[in-house]
Amino acid sequence: MVKWQKQLRSWVGRYFDLPSDVMLDLPRITTIGSIHAYIENHTGLLHFSDQEVRLKYRDGHISIKGKELRIKMMLKEELLLEGTLDSVEFFTDQKEGGK
Repeated sequence: MVKWQKQLRSWVGRYFDLPSDVMLDLPRITTIGSIHAYIENHTGLLHFSDQEVRLKYRDGHISIKGKELRIKMMLKEELLLEGTLDSVEFFTDQKEGGK
């Protein structure tokens, strides 16, 4: 997304008090303690094992690490993960050209 479009979306979201995940196509992660994670607005599953799940989103990917991870439900843009969650990390894709 072009930088000015991202800034405009951010401004519109703040002005109309809209959620950032909707305006900026960001993933939303809801956890229940460290046993469940509900991830919305992802764009695909990159990797799955019982110790790590990586999901793609528009600007990068998310890495969720833990133990005995299992996918309980997966839809086009939603995923319910179960297990013992240890960490959630976000990685932004580096795009050449800087725009």
